[in-house]
Amino acid sequence: MKLLLQRRSVLLGSLPLVLAPAAAFASADLGAVAPAFSTTDSNGKLWSLAELKGKVVVLETTNHDCPYVGKHYRAGNMQAQQREAAAKGVVWLTVAASAPGEQGYVTASEANAIVARNNAAPSAVLLDPQSRIAHAYGATVTPHMYIVDKAGMLVYKGGIDSIPSANVDDIPKAKQYVRAALDEVLAGKPVTDASTRPYGCNLKYGRS
Repeated sequence: MKLLLQRRSVLLGSLPLVLAPAAAFASADLGAVAPAFSTTDSNGKLWSLAELKGKVVVLETTNHDCPYVGKHYRAGNMQAQQREAAAKGVVWLTVAASAPGEQGYVTASEANAIVARNNAAPSAVLLDPQSRIAHAYGATVTPHMYIVDKAGMLVYKGGIDSIPSANVDDIPKAKQYVRAALDEVLAGKPVTDASTRPYGCNLKYGRS
């Protein structure tokens, strides 16, 4: 056990696992209208949630230096789910919400380079350096996941899966919460696990 803890400490370094308590994500209410936002992406395009009404939208907070984010990209899990979602007409928005000077902050060109390096496939990378989107949704960690249905209602918030670790070997064992929730939303069914506990690195908030 001591060896395991030491190994975990070396792996994570200054990025401890954060398990957000249930009360931490009360600012965006399930079954209510999702918080509105309007911001530009890494290619300079303006995105507005209001203009996406009629489409299912996934929000994924990210920090490319976070080992919990890295877990899903190294394994190809995040990219696979992005492509599955796109094939079903879902808009997947990766939100880069770290503040300037903080770990995970990216410029537009850096965001595009990371997408290319990871062979990622989000609909867009939204630049949120003042963390306005993250604040509005009550995001606490990276990755923190949200699903908005076609009517603009928030129908899922929480973790991408059920095993809070940075080990890629845990992905096949975990319940894939976002994938399952998307299948239910697209089938017109209520989401079975609509609120789950997110895990990851502390989100590096900026001032709004």
